[in-house]
Formats: sequence, C-alpha cells, structure tokens
Amino acid sequence: MNAPARLGAYVLGLAVVFGGSLGLGRVVGPAETSPEVEDHPAVALARALAEGRADEPGDAHGGHGGHGSTTQQTRSNTPGGLQVSQGGYTLKRLTTPVTGQPMDFRFTVIGPDFKPVTDYEIEHDKKMHFIVVSRDLTSFQHVHPEMAPDGTWSVKLTLPKAGAYRAFADFVPSDGEKLTLGVDLQAAGDFQPEPLPHVSRTATVDDYTVNLAGNLVPGQPSKLTLTVNKGGEPVTDLQPYLGAYGHLVALRAGDLAYLHVHPEDGKKAGPEIVFYAEVPSTGDYRLFLDFQHDGKVRTASFTATATLSDGHIPSADHDHTH
Repeated sequence: MNAPARLGAYVLGLAVVFGGSLGLGRVVGPAETSPEVEDHPAVALARALAEGRADEPGDAHGGHGGHGSTTQQTRSNTPGGLQVSQGGYTLKRLTTPVTGQPMDFRFTVIGPDFKPVTDYEIEHDKKMHFIVVSRDLTSFQHVHPEMAPDGTWSVKLTLPKAGAYRAFADFVPSDGEKLTLGVDLQAAGDFQPEPLPHVSRTATVDDYTVNLAGNLVPGQPSKLTLTVNKGGEPVTDLQPYLGAYGHLVALRAGDLAYLHVHPEDGKKAGPEIVFYAEVPSTGDYRLFLDFQHDGKVRTASFTATATLSDGHIPSADHDHTH
C-alpha cells in the first residue's frame, strides 16, 4: 500500500472511531474531552468528517488566519450553546474554576486552522459576550472578557456557590457566522441544587419592578414586553447598555439551550422594552433582562413556560426576587 493510501486508511479509521464517539455523545449528552484530545488535528478532522463538514481531508483546514469562510460553516438546527464545537470553531477553557472567590478566568476559541482566533466582529459594542449560569438557573452573570494578542480571553469571575455551571461564548468570527458555544464548569464543594423558581410575570431587583407581558410559543417569534418601574413610577430614561436599552437571554430548563435577543425598538428609553423571542420547544425557560439606569446595570429574572399555541404563562402565587 502506498503512502497516500495508508494515510487515507488511517484517517478513515480515525473517522470511524471518533465519529462513533461523537454519535454516542449526541445520545448521552455533551461531554468535555481533555485538551490534548480536543486539540489533536486528527480528532478535529474526524469530527469534521463525521459532521459532514469536509468532503475530503483538506477541507477541514478551510479558511486562513483562524477564520473559516462562510461556505464552510455548518448551519445547524441545534439550539445555541449546547455544543462546545461547531462549524470548525471550538471553545477551550484554560482555567480550573474555584468556588466563592474572584478568579482570572481564561479561555480561547480555536478556529478551523487549529489556532486561537484573534479576529472578531464587534456586535453590540463588544467582540465577545460571555454568559455564565448555574445549572439550576439561580445564578446568572453576563460579562465581557478582554482578549490578549495571542487570542486568549480573560475576565474576573466569581462562582458564588459550589456546583455545575454552563459558560457561553457569544461571538462572530471575522468572515464567519455568529456562533454561541458552551462549556461546562464544575465548582468544587458541597452542592445543594435549588428548584427552578416559580413561574412569574413580575421580578424585583433593588428598587425596581419589572413586569412581563406576552407568551412564549415555540417555533415562532413571540412578542415579549417588559415594563420597568421604580418606586411605582415608570422609568422613561433608561440608559443605553451595549448599544441597546435592554438585553434578554432565555435559557431552556434542563439542557440550557441558549437564546440572546435585543429590543425591537432601539430608540425608546422605557418604560417598555419589546423583544421578539423564538424559543425552540415547549417547556420552562428562565428569562434574564439586563437594563441600565442611574449608571448601574441590573438583571431582572423570570421563569416562563412555552406552550404550543395560544400559550399562557400562568401567574405565580408570589413574585421572584433576583
């Protein structure tokens, strides 16, 4: 057997082994591999072949300078944030989480050429939006890391309690499509998961009350209107935050499928903030609204239920306080 034939057989064997492993991963749920395995070119090539992103070995290296072309991106029906790797891009954490104390959390995004991506588009004033949420959906942080010239991102982060977390990197690589990649974090210590907060149309944070109107219907844009009041009076002078008067993140209970939406009317400074959110399925969701007033960003959180048609989000017997 000549050298090219032996190489082809080797790659085919890897594709069978790792392709089977990836198929099993889709059945039992996402899992992290070790950095050594995750970064190995043969593994990435096998993954590309298994996912249908490469017709031949050379295609797995499409693009240049860490950014694959749009034609090489994989359009997936999988909701955002459920995959650590998509379209040739992989989220790689470099820091082991600790519990209850500030840490310098670092990560990179590895591109189709197996190198850290260093060139990103600016979206809503930032090149990277980074969301960290506990698996029980009771802790939420929306932070914005800074990138070093070598493509390493870092941000001061505190995980408030022990347990399982999911981190989401929301970004647009230059010459690529918008992506949301997710990776699990484990904070050591005694873990007591909390139940999902009750469904409610009202949330309070500091002196602010936020009311939710509208219903989530899966598979179609759902109008959600959030009205901000302070001390019983409507707030009409919300301040822009990241280029908008509000940012809404929706996370599906159970697997934390991710959706990040922005206001429909970007010129109105309150009290109403209108979003159109399209959730992927029925079930419970946590909604997190970031808004800025009096120079401070606050987050109001809700639990809502998506129903098939003429959906109704039932009222809770008490409000949820974030």
